[in-house]
Amino acid sequence: MEEPNLSYVYNMSGGNKEFEQKLIGIMKKEFPEEKQEYFDNMAANNFSDVAKNVHKLKHKIIILGLEKSYALAASYEDNLLKDSVEGKEDFEAVLQNMTNFLDSL
Repeated sequence: MEEPNLSYVYNMSGGNKEFEQKLIGIMKKEFPEEKQEYFDNMAANNFSDVAKNVHKLKHKIIILGLEKSYALAASYEDNLLKDSVEGKEDFEAVLQNMTNFLDSL
């Protein structure tokens, strides 16, 4: 599995450390909330809302430099819109990977 990184954040910031810390802070605050909303909607089998959650989480996936995981999430989002959970386990592994990385910052 690919490893999350902050390359995108560093490129986007142009070396502005204050901006980098602000963006990382936003990620650390919003990601757990969005992840929990995903799991809540999944528990309710509300695939339409789960697809919306995945769509929002894709932005965080790309910010953490996870290009292959982004493609996986996009495919999973499409499947959810067809009432299929194909890709669920892989997507949830990505979420755990992101959680571990953000917790280490």
